[in-house]
Amino acid sequence: MRTRTFALTAVTSAVCGAALLGPAALPATAGVPVPDTPPDTRVGPAPGDVEDPAVSAEELLAEVRSCRQISRGRYRTDANRSKATVPVCGTTDAVFWKADMDIDCDGRKTKACNTKSDLYFQPQTAFQTSRGTPLDSARLPFVVVPAPGRIWDYRKSGLTGGSVVAVIHKGQVRYAVIGDTGPAGIIGEGSYALAQELSIDPHPTTGGAASGVTYIAFKDSRISPIESRAKAERRGEALARAFVGRG
Repeated sequence: MRTRTFALTAVTSAVCGAALLGPAALPATAGVPVPDTPPDTRVGPAPGDVEDPAVSAEELLAEVRSCRQISRGRYRTDANRSKATVPVCGTTDAVFWKADMDIDCDGRKTKACNTKSDLYFQPQTAFQTSRGTPLDSARLPFVVVPAPGRIWDYRKSGLTGGSVVAVIHKGQVRYAVIGDTGPAGIIGEGSYALAQELSIDPHPTTGGAASGVTYIAFKDSRISPIESRAKAERRGEALARAFVGRG
């Protein structure tokens, strides 16, 4: 699935390094560093809780059936796609887009994400952990947004590193954070861990989903530390309930 060219990746890395890792990067948390949340830690209503069930994919999708386009144009889903088809849409509380999912394996070098498994591997991410280190794509579910450009600037929509995103695929809902940026003209990418959560093949070269992924990014929803999966899930569920009128 991942078909971004090396040239695009290199340019994006330079832009991120110069423009995003500075003022836009998340500040390190003072005091004792917060340990990473284990990847199998999930927070939310217990299975079978009929009195207060988790927000469903159907409820969220019903709120994004129509699009009030806020982007100046549309995005391509891959570098080799000549036609731009994906608009960024806005509501009072969120922005959303419907696209594919390419796999981001950048950041901390791990057994799953490295130069051997991913020809385009980059050892950094646009946003960092509370310890000032790159995010771990293999452990942290995060979404990649396009670098600011003429089409759309995510920062002007109340989004930043650590903003909470509800990601929907084939009836499943998972909560992630914005953790990295990609080429300014391409949209539709998530981390290795996010793909796993959604039962999508996470391989950075051959994996991903060709279509059918909805991303709902909640405005002014940044969590800290960015690497806390538990906080992302708690905040995501609360925001989703308000978004569908159950808050």
